[in-house]
Amino acid sequence: MEKKQIDWSNIGFGYMQTDKRYVSNYKEGRWDEGGLTSDANVVLNECAGVLQYAQTIFEGLKAYTTEDGRIVMFRPDMNAKRMVNSAKRLEMPVFPEERFIDAVTQTVKANAAYVPPYGSGATLYIRPYMFGSNPVIGVKPADEYQFRVFTTPVGPYFKGGAKPIVIKVSDFDRAAPHGTGHIKAGLNYAMSLHAIMTAHAEGFAENMYLDAATRTKVEETGGANFIFITKDNKVVTPKSDSILPSITRRSILYVAEKYLGLETEEREVCFDEVKDFAECGLCGTAAVISPVGKIVDHGTEICLPSGMDDMGPVTKKLYETLTGIQMGHIEAPEGWIKVVE
Repeated sequence: MEKKQIDWSNIGFGYMQTDKRYVSNYKEGRWDEGGLTSDANVVLNECAGVLQYAQTIFEGLKAYTTEDGRIVMFRPDMNAKRMVNSAKRLEMPVFPEERFIDAVTQTVKANAAYVPPYGSGATLYIRPYMFGSNPVIGVKPADEYQFRVFTTPVGPYFKGGAKPIVIKVSDFDRAAPHGTGHIKAGLNYAMSLHAIMTAHAEGFAENMYLDAATRTKVEETGGANFIFITKDNKVVTPKSDSILPSITRRSILYVAEKYLGLETEEREVCFDEVKDFAECGLCGTAAVISPVGKIVDHGTEICLPSGMDDMGPVTKKLYETLTGIQMGHIEAPEGWIKVVE
């Protein structure tokens, strides 16, 4: 199968329309059989539930070309499970996990020519999403829904790739206690847009959000979880009911313990202790791990010992091991890699 003629090494993290996408509709209490379509447009009534009350959820995962030429996905079963939890929280019908995996597999297979070649630094981003599609004027869940999957080839999430970034402590809150911070709902990301544009205008790559209740504990950024490395090489990640349970973060903790023999700890992280860590990184599907070199708290700079030139040594080992598993030259734990055949 011949790849598309794209400058793979120089594409950014943006949308590029591919040939096929998957669509399934929920009506009268059940999902239809679904299937692939060439039509990239969504036609909705002006009063659709998603347009009036933001009833939408989504996922994000990637497909890769391995060193031996296979196309694989990384832990799509975890995305399927997380989308089930998101749907339940927003009173949406569950799209069955096995159908989710089949849908993303079909979509990647149909767009195989857009999966970047091995070694290009690019990947195929996969976006499953669901939304309320019928007219809703009273504040209530929709009765009809559409589940879709599209793909787009992408380059690095942050410009400059894995170079350390500078972030700021945000004045805004990302999620409320007992709110929706733990699910992947569009409304959470809408709330973060003003904060991220403010950060960018001030010269920062991202925000560090603190807990909304006390503003003393580290939560996450707008689109990634934090990992910290202590001076004795322990991997620490913040724990909170309002943090999105990142699949990448959970994979990093497993890799740290099982592959690298490092001690790991998932716990509340007080902002006051950030200055004592040796390394810091942001982890998620899009960036995998992006190192943080400096955190600015209202003019006070916290400079991580790992510096602004490269990833810290432990973060780099975690990154190389996880991407090695994803790309197929390090043996993966059972069930982590789904081959698209």
